[in-house]
Amino acid sequence: MHHFGHIPSATRARLFHREPADFTSDSPARILAAALGATLYSPATRLRLADDIRKQAARGVVSMVLCLEDSIGDADVEAGEENLVRQFADLAAGPSPDAGPAHDLPLLFIRVREPGQITGLVDRLGDTVRLLSGFVLPKFTENRGHAFLEALARAEWTSGRRLFAMPVLESPELLHLETRAETLAGIASVTGKYRDRILALRLGVTDFCSAYGLRRSPDMTAYDVKIVANVIADVVNVLGRSDGTGFTVTGPVWEYFRPGERMFKPQLRRSPFLEGRAEDLRTALIEHDLDGLLREIELDRANGLLGKTCIHPTHVAPVHALSVVSHEEWSDARDILRPEQGGGGVLRSAYTNKMNEVKPHRAWAERVLLRAEVFGVAHEDVGFVELLTAGLAG
Repeated sequence: MHHFGHIPSATRARLFHREPADFTSDSPARILAAALGATLYSPATRLRLADDIRKQAARGVVSMVLCLEDSIGDADVEAGEENLVRQFADLAAGPSPDAGPAHDLPLLFIRVREPGQITGLVDRLGDTVRLLSGFVLPKFTENRGHAFLEALARAEWTSGRRLFAMPVLESPELLHLETRAETLAGIASVTGKYRDRILALRLGVTDFCSAYGLRRSPDMTAYDVKIVANVIADVVNVLGRSDGTGFTVTGPVWEYFRPGERMFKPQLRRSPFLEGRAEDLRTALIEHDLDGLLREIELDRANGLLGKTCIHPTHVAPVHALSVVSHEEWSDARDILRPEQGGGGVLRSAYTNKMNEVKPHRAWAERVLLRAEVFGVAHEDVGFVELLTAGLAG
């Protein structure tokens, strides 16, 4: 699979200086962590889940979470597990002849409630476990984490299948100031012990907000809610370092609200949409409150996050469009990482608009080139508007 594989090859050639590279569920963890992109959640109880997964793959989704936790009721867990077993069998059998062109399946993860579900589901999935990339572990702390990750190790051993964990950081102990440092240290300890099995860490911002009775409006990003912003900063500080001890941390979910009375000026500026190229697209994004999503994606990356939890298919294309590396970023990163620059120094950007300091910017450049590998590099005159338009139309 590869990002933007759902759009025509001629369109990709027009958009990309370097197209996104292919990857599979067996690719190295560093590639998969960067490639997650917009991870779309779906309740595990959906009766046509296999068809939904195929449909989303055809629209450019490359990672999905099938949820047995907060998205379904307590009484529906057993039915959800049974449904997953049936739907994986359906996926393994392949699409029906009249289903249209076949597409590679996304990376599939199951969000469980308890550790025992991991081993139980892997046993029940049987041979179809080959379609599973791992599990999402809710309300992850040091104490809960050990049990989850031991269960994952047992499931991996019995199935012979590499399985990844994506812990969700959302517990009250992490949010509350008096327990945050100790909780983060504990999470760092357990995830460090099981480093090879941790694909990415996910942020449960909805749970953070609920602890204080908060719910942000579509005019505000997670970074405008200071309690949430402080937790994100501390998580990245401890768990997102570029010194080899850190992990990929993904951006928080964007909650979609139906349009209401807008209190603030639209955040999506006109200039990228001028010349009649995409004014209709701009209007549609503002009407559906996705201008705030675009701003939050930019703030995610500025704060050290990569990828995003999504609960609606319309959020996928914006996340992926803004994940593509610009030609300017790629040019700077390549210059910084040239072998002859190993001794450090300062370079003038090829775009002649900034200075690149080799040693301080090295970690940034490495991350940019990793993102460029999985999301591609745009042509010099291509911006997110063109990428977003192509992604939506693909």
